[in-house]
Amino acid sequence: MDLAGAPEGPLHELSVQVAEAAEALVDAWTKASHAASPRLSALQWEALMIVRHKPGINLTRMAVEIGAAPPAVSRLCDRLEAAGLLRREPGRASRREIGLVLTVAGDDLIGALLARRYARFGEVLSRMPSAERTGLLSGLQAFTDAAQPAAPDSAEE
Repeated sequence: MDLAGAPEGPLHELSVQVAEAAEALVDAWTKASHAASPRLSALQWEALMIVRHKPGINLTRMAVEIGAAPPAVSRLCDRLEAAGLLRREPGRASRREIGLVLTVAGDDLIGALLARRYARFGEVLSRMPSAERTGLLSGLQAFTDAAQPAAPDSAEE
């Protein structure tokens, strides 16, 4: 059993401090999106960002990426399509497959929301000493790397 998260574990206090600091980060991120129109749920945002990074992705792959059942993802995409942010089109490899792509409005919404978020982060970062900004970035990059699923051990191949 991993004791890092257990109350008596060696990393528990650090885990609590990181979680509290992350709340400030998430709060700044969330506040920047309050002005977005239409308002997007976290799941809708995730779906749009997946399509932005993987244009033409099909519903089945989207469901795997999101971790939801295909019918739920189909309904999610129905709502995004009705809002004019996403569209379905015949797949590139097979016309029987349906791919998902952003509309111009969807791409514009993402761009505007990211710009607000970057500006908000810039405001906060400007109040931090330079060395602490560098340390924050280094720590967040290490956290991001550690949060990725472990690669299969190449020695077992």
